[in-house]
Amino acid sequence: METAGLVLAAGEGRRYGMPKALIPYPERLLVQRAADTLAEAGVARSVVVLGAQAERVRAAAPGLPATVVNPQWRTGLGSSLRAGLAALEATPAGAVVVLLVDMPGVTAEAVRRVVSYAQESALVMGGYGDRRGHPVVLGRAHWAGVRAVATGDSGARAYLRTHAVRVVPVGDVADDLDLDVPELNPHA
Repeated sequence: METAGLVLAAGEGRRYGMPKALIPYPERLLVQRAADTLAEAGVARSVVVLGAQAERVRAAAPGLPATVVNPQWRTGLGSSLRAGLAALEATPAGAVVVLLVDMPGVTAEAVRRVVSYAQESALVMGGYGDRRGHPVVLGRAHWAGVRAVATGDSGARAYLRTHAVRVVPVGDVADDLDLDVPELNPHA
């Protein structure tokens, strides 16, 4: 069964002061880093969801895999997740592994670990001690349900809270640093 990759990179980064897709970390843009992480993990088909300054991102990161533009990116992460899942509907993927552009500590090994549990009925999250986080695997059987509840900046959170989720420890090979503000970026 094929597991596709999905990078959510559409936001304008209000708290950061610029779209996070365009932030260097350290030598690659965050958007390229996330796409490369999926490729390094062996994910053959990926989609990157863009929004704010989409053309500038495409120009700055010409080696990205397939991209789609979320015209509703201002409404938050949920609309980007819906746009990405819609873009993958026509593919043979039985599951998708989701990465957020602003979490550069997620590694290819963390992706491989969660993807090893991927199947059409799977819901899998990376575990960092007592916290659950990315990467997240959504089996195709859940895509319609996730799309139905993905609003604002919560993404799949509401859906994942009401369904059985396998948590796979990844804290020994990844971290869940979320670059919301420049002060958190050690490479700024």
